[in-house]
Amino acid sequence: MPDQVLLEMRGISKRFPGVKALDNVSLKIGGGEVVALCGENGAGKSTLMKIVGGVYQPDAGEILWDGRPVKIHGVADSMKLGIAFIHQELNVLDNLDVAANVFLGREPKNALGLIDEKKMRADTEPYLKRLGLQISARTRLDRLSIAHQQMVEIAKALSLNARLIIMDEPTSSLTLSETKRLLELVRELSGQGVSIIYISHRLGEIDECANRIVVLRDGKNAGEASHEEATHDKLVNLMVGREITNFYVKSDAPQTPGFFKVRNAVSPLYPKKSVSFDAARGEILGFAGLVGAGRSEMAKTIAGLDACRTKEIFLDGKLIPINTPRNAIDQGIYLIPENRRTEGLVIEMSVRENVSLPSLLSFSRLGLIQRRQEEQAARQQVDSLRIKTPDVETRVLNLSGGTQQKVVLGKWLAMKPRVMIFDEPTRGIDVGAKAEIYRIMRELAQNGAVILMISSDMEEVLNVSDRIAVMHEGEIAGILGRDDCNEQNVMQLAVGKRIAVAKPAFE
Repeated sequence: MPDQVLLEMRGISKRFPGVKALDNVSLKIGGGEVVALCGENGAGKSTLMKIVGGVYQPDAGEILWDGRPVKIHGVADSMKLGIAFIHQELNVLDNLDVAANVFLGREPKNALGLIDEKKMRADTEPYLKRLGLQISARTRLDRLSIAHQQMVEIAKALSLNARLIIMDEPTSSLTLSETKRLLELVRELSGQGVSIIYISHRLGEIDECANRIVVLRDGKNAGEASHEEATHDKLVNLMVGREITNFYVKSDAPQTPGFFKVRNAVSPLYPKKSVSFDAARGEILGFAGLVGAGRSEMAKTIAGLDACRTKEIFLDGKLIPINTPRNAIDQGIYLIPENRRTEGLVIEMSVRENVSLPSLLSFSRLGLIQRRQEEQAARQQVDSLRIKTPDVETRVLNLSGGTQQKVVLGKWLAMKPRVMIFDEPTRGIDVGAKAEIYRIMRELAQNGAVILMISSDMEEVLNVSDRIAVMHEGEIAGILGRDDCNEQNVMQLAVGKRIAVAKPAFE
């Protein structure tokens, strides 16, 4: 670690209702140093960083900045010190344009005291170019993909001329090229003396950019390692306290070809294109493609969230009408959406209420909810999925991002899925939780369900999928069989090139 210590945290503790999130945690970071902060979901990483960012106040401990004790009472105090925070859950206003988000609260004013929008947009453009973003500063955020919204957050951090940038899962929604550019930017900023705290579950990225790795487990310091010392196995053991075997194991379930068929599914993003494909019972069919290829939109159309008059869906040889999400749920077709907080959960409700929400009728009698049955179902999912929560009455708002993802999964597993659509199932999920999600996928397939998995993580989609359907601009460019699944073939199809080994979406 460099001799000059920029930030030092000593003995930090923090408790939430029923949860001790941090217990006597310490952390140092030097000027220009890139420190990776690792640990399972619920280990306390985000809580520790939110204390640095002024979002939370510690119950105990002290913070030193440039060797002097400081009190960070709010976000404004953190920003004044030169700390910028890029949150895992996007912190943007999607009804405003890119420039307004970058300079939110710091808008330039004209002589009349009004916001100078022309100057604000002009000042934003250099940061967009620095990130390699081909978007206008005038573009409203609700017209951008989650990946581009995340890059806007990074542009905002750059505009602050920060001395310390905290990046919480910054690449979780980025493509390979965007991730490569971000890692290059991290190295550039470090060379310019900017310190980076990089929170990520992707150990390959950590190996590329971090000078040092600090690991938390169960709200405590578990250990640290230099870049040279940090082997994959050592980090995993520090994070989870145990060895993880059979991380990637493909399903060996007996398959029934053509069990699930989709014909002419049209999404609002590509109204002149359509998606058709077949999936086998017992199969994990992965969906790859560049951001904006239409994968999530396809999933929403299948699940009845986006209206589509032309689509036909066949399940076990029967044509089933799906015009609303309730139609899909009644047929056992469930979607785990990409954005869990806004589309997958009611975060103000408890774990129990979220688990029972899609199937309330099964827990009611004479119009009244049977609380005991509801609690029993929730506890079963908590135990099965190893959901880290004090009890089933804990509000989902107080759980970590990865734990929230498990709650989304739990509410569907409490029912009987015939087709399960996973949209970015392990985004922001730790190594241990990933292994559990993959295990659940395999078990579902083994029990005869169809699994459709949308993923931007190339390693994941290559190692988990039985076949890979690659999308390009609203269509399936081709499907790769297990023997032809490799990064080169996926990327060629993703950019619209034809390759000999790709099969049509259906025979």
